[in-house]
Order: sequence, then C-alpha cells, then structure tokens
Amino acid sequence: MAEKMIRVLQNMMAKTDIVRLCVISSLTICCTLITAVSFSRSINFLSYQLFFIPILYAAYFYPKRGLLVALICGVAYQTVGYYYCYPSYTALIAVTSEAILFVLIASLIAYFIEKIRTGEARYRSVFEHSQLGIALFNRTDFAIRQTNTRFPSMLDYTNEEINGMTFSSLFLTSMEKERFLERISKTEATENFEVRLGTKSGEGCWVNLSWNTIDETTISCTAVNINGRKIAEKLNNDNMMKYRQLTENSPNGILLIQGGYIRFSNPSFTLFSGYSKHEVTGKTLENFVYPHDREVFCNFIKNEPDNNNKNHEEMEIRFVTKTGGIRSGALSANSITHLEKPAMMINIIDISEKQRLSDKILEDNERRRGIIITVAHELRTPLQPILGYLNLLISDPEGFGIVEETKKILERCLTSVDRERQIINQMLDLSVLESGKLKLSYSTFPLESLVKSVLDTSGYYSKADVTVDIPDSVQLTADKDRIYSVIESLLSNAVNYSKPPRNIKIFYCSEADDTQHHLSIQDNGIGIEKSVFSSIFEPFQLADAAKLSRRYDRIGLSLSIAKKVILMHSGDITVESTVNAGSTFTIHLPKEMQNAP
Repeated sequence: MAEKMIRVLQNMMAKTDIVRLCVISSLTICCTLITAVSFSRSINFLSYQLFFIPILYAAYFYPKRGLLVALICGVAYQTVGYYYCYPSYTALIAVTSEAILFVLIASLIAYFIEKIRTGEARYRSVFEHSQLGIALFNRTDFAIRQTNTRFPSMLDYTNEEINGMTFSSLFLTSMEKERFLERISKTEATENFEVRLGTKSGEGCWVNLSWNTIDETTISCTAVNINGRKIAEKLNNDNMMKYRQLTENSPNGILLIQGGYIRFSNPSFTLFSGYSKHEVTGKTLENFVYPHDREVFCNFIKNEPDNNNKNHEEMEIRFVTKTGGIRSGALSANSITHLEKPAMMINIIDISEKQRLSDKILEDNERRRGIIITVAHELRTPLQPILGYLNLLISDPEGFGIVEETKKILERCLTSVDRERQIINQMLDLSVLESGKLKLSYSTFPLESLVKSVLDTSGYYSKADVTVDIPDSVQLTADKDRIYSVIESLLSNAVNYSKPPRNIKIFYCSEADDTQHHLSIQDNGIGIEKSVFSSIFEPFQLADAAKLSRRYDRIGLSLSIAKKVILMHSGDITVESTVNAGSTFTIHLPKEMQNAP
C-alpha cells in the first residue's frame, strides 16, 4: 500500500517521516528546557543523559541524520551549560566533553546500524533468493549498486556492464519505463509487476518484478524470467483462432465460457439447442439447463479438475431447447487460457436418442417385472389348494383308502408342487428386489442365536456335521428376517452341494478395529471354478447349469437374491472355492449400518 506523501515547502515528504521529525524536534526541545531548569535550579539528578533519547531515536531510524541531531543536541546542551556554568572552567570543560560524547555515541550507533542493514540487504537478497535475478539500486537516481549473476545473464549483460547502468534505462520502451516510474513513486513495495526489459541485443525479455525498500536510499528488486510463458500464451491465443475454425465443423456442441458467461458457441450447439449464436453469447449456460438439473450442473462447473488432469469428469445434463423441448447432453469440460485469462471449454454430445432408448429399456423392464409378478401370483394361487389336498391325503391314507404305493406317488407329487411353490416365491422376491421397492426393517439381534435358529428350523443338524464358532457378544443391526433368509440360502447350498460325510463350518471373524462383520460358511462340496465366480450371483446362473440343475434341483435364484439383500445392507458376499474340495461363502456386513434409520 502506497504511503501518503505531503508537500513541505518545495519537497515531498512521507507522512511517517514528518511524524518522526516532530517527535525528534519535540524531544530535543524538551531536553533543552529540562536541562536549562536543572542548571538554573542546581538539580543534579537531571543531567545530560536526557539528550540520548532524541539522539538514539534519530540514529535508529536515520543513521546519518542522527549525527546531525546529535550535533544540534550537543550545541543546545553546550549553550545552556555555558550560560549557567560560566566562569567555572571545570564546569565548562565537563559540558563540552558531554556534548562531544553526544556526537561520538551517535556516530557509533549510525555506523553499526548502517553495517547491519547493509549486511541484511546483501545476504537476504543475494543469498536467500539466489535463484532469482536480484538488483539493488538507488531510490532517487535508480543507479544500480549491485546485482547477482542471474540478473545480468537474463539480459545478456555482464556484471560490470549492468552495474554501470541505471535500472530505469533497462526497460524496452518508454511506455513501460513510465509504468515502472509511476508504480515505484506510489508504493515502496510491489509484487508481480510484469514488464519487458531490453536485452543487450535490443530484444525484449518479459520479466516479473517485485521490489521493496531496504532503507531510505536503497531498493531491492527481484526479477523472474517469464519470457517463455509469455511466448506460449501468445501462441495459445493464435492457436485459439485456429481452434475456433476447427470447432465450426465439429459434430459436437462446443462452448467457450469465461467469467461464467458464454463467449463462443459453434453451429452444432445451435442445432442442439435451437438458439442462434447471438442468442447464447453473453448468457450463462445455466439459463439453458433443465431446472431439475441445475443444481447438479452448478456442482459440475464448480468442481476443480484433478491436478494431473485438467479435464472434468463427464456428466449427463438435460437442456431446454428454444421450442421448449428437452434434450440430453453428455458434458465434458477442460480448463484453458483465453486472452491471458482462465476459461473453460465445454463439449456437449447429443445423447437424447440414447436417453430415450434407456428410458424405453427401463419401461420395458418395469413391464416385464409386472408380468412376472402377475404370472407368479396366478401360478401360486392354484398351488395352495393342491398342497392342502395332498397334505390332507398323506396325513390320513387309511381314512381315504390310499394304499402304500399310491401314498408314495402322492408324496412325490407333494415334493414337486412344493418345489414349484418355492421357485415362484423366489421369482417374486427377485422381482421385488430388482424394482427397488423393498424396504428394510432394522433391528439389533445376536448373530449366534439367529444362525442356530436357521439350523434348528431347517433340520441341518440331521443332514450334516455342523460346527458353529460365533462369539456370544456379536450383535448385528440389520433386517433380521432378510439376513435369516440369506443364511438359510447359503446353508442350503452348502448342505446340498457337499459330499458325504457332509462337514459344514460356520465361523465369525472380525477384529475390534474392523468396520465390518465377517460370517463364513464353509462346505466340503464339489467346489466352483474361478472362471464363474462373477456369474454365480446372477439370476438363473449355476456353476454347471446343465448338470447341477438336474442333480440338485437348483435353478440359480437363491444366490442372486442373497447378494441383492446384502448389497441393500451396504455389504457384500464373496466366495473362495477349490474344485472337488469345497467352497467358503463369506457375508460382509458393516458394523454401523449406513442405511439404518
């Protein structure tokens, strides 16, 4: 910030200098008056030492002028002392000695302060900033006093040649010299002053100057060579014109946005939006964005690109055309420099047709799920009385006159009908899960008791040798019924796919600092090929569909349903398997459920 200057007589003085001058004058006058009183009243404790106050003050801020203040104080002290001590020659000699002491002390102070400030300027400017061009020059006539080797080398001068010049003579043009003189007259410190200095051969070299005042006569100036950057910017501006010509024939909409406003649009954007080039220039792109997408668009524009990649990630945004229609566009943006200022180039790819196809696919999927649910309900309805009658007949074969052979046929029919019912129920569950309409009902419950409940209810203890290793303290926060069905599905697979003697291990593993529960179910079954790990969780997918569906009566829905339920809990199911050795399915559930209310 420039210091205020005040005209005093014919000279311009800084406001700070005027204040300091007033302080020094006031102190000198006060000391003189106090000394006169002490001499006239013979007050011994008021002595010549009072004059050191203005002398020290002046010598600190103005080392050379401090000598003048010391001389004035000495004359004033000697005049007063002579007036009151005459004709005592002893007293007169003492007064003269004390006045001389003023000048000696001021000289010592001025000498050391000058040495300290000169040393600080030299070492701070030359050594601490040795990678920059440094020049020390006179504040009044701009004569260069000292430079480091980097400053003259960037202008192709030697140290001897540059030290015999003035700093103001280095500017390439008179206009740039006037800019410098105007700036330095207004402020003692400046940063990032871009200007051209003339090289020895007369060519221009762009530099970034920063200077500050070291003392009342010396200015330290640093210079950074930015000639390469300026040349690149000029080439960039030239290339911008060429790029603009290329964008005229681009099939994608292209916009140049600077300061939040559209500065350029190509013909493809006109076809996309229906607005002419003049109708969009000077407007914000947000004005053309569909209202429901404006918040997303604003976040897209505000997000800074990655440091290693100046491109923004692609974003799909809907736009309102001039006729009021809605069109979808895939936006990508990258930061550029236009006319030496930051700008943004936005590329818009018309994906309206793609969006319509996606909407059509979603609509068809919804219709397909609706058909599946309707058909499943229609199939399940007649199964209920069939199951009822079959159970009734089998429960009392003698009462209905059923012989043993007929009973066995009815039991096989009951098994088939029950399997059909389970398949229909699984299809309904899968349709509901895919529709996203299923709501989870969270509660906190012990994991061990839930697992044992599944084992007891489904009778797995009688079908296999089952071991359970779950700490009593483990509590889950989840939808209990859904987790029950997941564990039941995994246990059913483990038992059905295992080879006699069936060995099933259920164990829990999670460290205290782990954010997830890990429940594993291990079998000694047929195993799964690694190549099909990713597909076994897809609907109607089996590790070996042709063989397994016949041998184990499986259709490949249980794992798909289990996976979707766990994903809804923000968890996952993973599998490890070795062919003919067995498989281990692990349920991973977060300890703090993200979707819990």
